[in-house]
Amino acid sequence: MRARDLAVEYETVSVDSDAMDAARLMAEHKLPGLLVLDERGEPKAILPASQMIKVLVPAYVIEDPTLAAVVDEKHADRLCQALAGRRVGECLSSKVAPPPVAGPDDTALEVAALMAQVRSPLVAVAEKAKDGTHLLGVITASHLLHELLGAAGAVRPR
Repeated sequence: MRARDLAVEYETVSVDSDAMDAARLMAEHKLPGLLVLDERGEPKAILPASQMIKVLVPAYVIEDPTLAAVVDEKHADRLCQALAGRRVGECLSSKVAPPPVAGPDDTALEVAALMAQVRSPLVAVAEKAKDGTHLLGVITASHLLHELLGAAGAVRPR
């Protein structure tokens, strides 16, 4: 199995996308994260759902999680307001690393090693050309696991 054969279409957002729309996309499609593209449409970062949730949680609660117990439900319901008017780029960690990118001819093992090395729930598959990088699709950890188990005959038929 090669990366180009494992890659599937996947939801992407740009750094300028609305953060609330991105969060809604993750929630509605139960995505572990989104691939964030730069102004040229090239992979820039992975925005994990956990990072989006971190944006919702007030800094004082992150610093002292015991304070979460004193926030009443009325205020907890307003957490999503933290996304209002924000762009995806503002939700990325200041230490965001470039996303893992596999080449189209990389093997399943190479993709698995890359995913494991950077602990990413997804890997972009892209082809580099003179005019830039062209996104072919994404391989999620769950899809890769399914394919590897299937090749080993360890997946039960649906």
